[in-house]
Amino acid sequence: MVEQQGNARGGQDARRRGAPGVTDDVAQAWDELVATARRTVADGLVVGTSGNVSVRVGDTVLVTPTGVPYDRLTPDDVTGVDLSGRQVLGTLRPTSELPMHLAIHGTTDARAVVHTHAVHATAVSTLVSELPLIHYMSAVLGGPVRVAPYATYGTPELAENMLRALTGRTGCLLQNHGTITYGTTLSEAYDRTAQLEWMCRVWLTASSVPGRTPHLLTPDQLAKAGTRLRDYGQPD
Repeated sequence: MVEQQGNARGGQDARRRGAPGVTDDVAQAWDELVATARRTVADGLVVGTSGNVSVRVGDTVLVTPTGVPYDRLTPDDVTGVDLSGRQVLGTLRPTSELPMHLAIHGTTDARAVVHTHAVHATAVSTLVSELPLIHYMSAVLGGPVRVAPYATYGTPELAENMLRALTGRTGCLLQNHGTITYGTTLSEAYDRTAQLEWMCRVWLTASSVPGRTPHLLTPDQLAKAGTRLRDYGQPD
């Protein structure tokens, strides 16, 4: 069994080495991208082929292909574009939301972007222009989370609306659409998406109690939490 697994991995590596432009770094990043995309489905943040993920390797942006279920993606399906959007890897068409991904990769220090149609976040995007300060984890995203005005998916207009909402932030809501977050790694981008969805769920839950209004944090309280969060976790 061990020998069979080793042979399978060896064959997979050989296919990768034989594919034009697919370096070891690209192959590893693609594996992580596919795993993250599948996680969005497993955690209920997307349904079917909605949502998309990207990760940058050098000047190449690897992206999920449009209309392909994530559980069907293989190492041979590597899909990548340059920063202008020209396809440089693979034959599958990139995600229809490529303009949003390229806008973030081209204007921030992002190395990874996660876009979802998370239920609670999408619901909140239809109700407010900014997620109320229901929890101090808003500081992880840079402050109060804004809602980008609605525009047709996949359009430059949506990308422009999103960039304005992301000013000074690492995540925002997209009106009647979903969420988008970015980070220096896929794990960081995903965690920010999960936190945003959780905060939206908390606010909706608290707001649904008859006769009660949720207590919100003040900007000063959020700023103090943000300062403490800079030292959260283990040293690098």
